[in-house]
Amino acid sequence: MRLLLDTHVLLWAVAASRRLPKSTRALLLDEENEVFYSAASVWEMSIKASLRRSDFKIDVEEFHASLPQAAFSELAVRSVHTVAVSKLPPVHRDPFDRILVAQAMLEPLVRLTNDVILTKYPAPVRMI
Repeated sequence: MRLLLDTHVLLWAVAASRRLPKSTRALLLDEENEVFYSAASVWEMSIKASLRRSDFKIDVEEFHASLPQAAFSELAVRSVHTVAVSKLPPVHRDPFDRILVAQAMLEPLVRLTNDVILTKYPAPVRMI
């Protein structure tokens, strides 16, 4: 299976958080699966970090440097992904979620998330 990690799932996976269910961790470790994270997720983290949000205490440079050790593949944001966003129904207003939906649809990838709203899109989603 080809998987695309939602931003929060990426954070939990890299941090080995207890918030990541064991079944999801098993999916990420299964060598039969290809696991991707979007450059848009790192961009989202960078914006939150630069705003110095009290609920976001991630050193983005350190986090980014740790990604190769996670053995996930980076998915670049391409213009075809951005064009596809314009065709999405107005289910979710978050631009980062919308680009991840477009990427999941076009690549195709199954998006791992715990955001139930994303199941309303015509993209493969697996709730964790």
